[in-house]
Amino acid sequence: MTNLFESLGLRPQLVRAVTELGYETPTPIQEGAIPALLSGRDILGQAQTGTGKTAAFALPMLEKIDLSTARVQGLVLAPTRELAVQVAEAIYQYGRYFSVRVLPIYGGSSYTRQMKRLHDGVHIVVGTPGRTIDLIQRQALDLSHVEFLVLDEADEMLKMGFIDDVETILKETPDSRQTA
Repeated sequence: MTNLFESLGLRPQLVRAVTELGYETPTPIQEGAIPALLSGRDILGQAQTGTGKTAAFALPMLEKIDLSTARVQGLVLAPTRELAVQVAEAIYQYGRYFSVRVLPIYGGSSYTRQMKRLHDGVHIVVGTPGRTIDLIQRQALDLSHVEFLVLDEADEMLKMGFIDDVETILKETPDSRQTA
């Protein structure tokens, strides 16, 4: 049986991972977002919970990561630590056949551990705005090589009053980055 994710232009390792996770047919948000993101366009996607939004942005991000360099190339901002952990785990699962390094960063966990992981090299950071800013200010998180930025549940971050934090973080990333 052919997995329809192949038709979206994803490399075999990603198709294999999503197939093993039980994905067979892309959802509408995935069908629209994945090709657009793979082509380098910025997108604004809205879909109900449970429709596959994480895969819609994570798969193209993984497709574009340069594994030969251990610097932060992908950044996902999430409003809560629970969502940051959930998204980081999903990205890790999708990238299980790569040597991709994903790090969730959020308050309430050890600065030392997060700073050590960043120092050792991480490809994708999934963080809450507050801890992301803290690690930037401590010069532990360098976002100057970010090529792919995701504002997950951006509406929720705005409702929670994170607009200034998000703008501060965006200023630390290259203007050339792709945004979803």
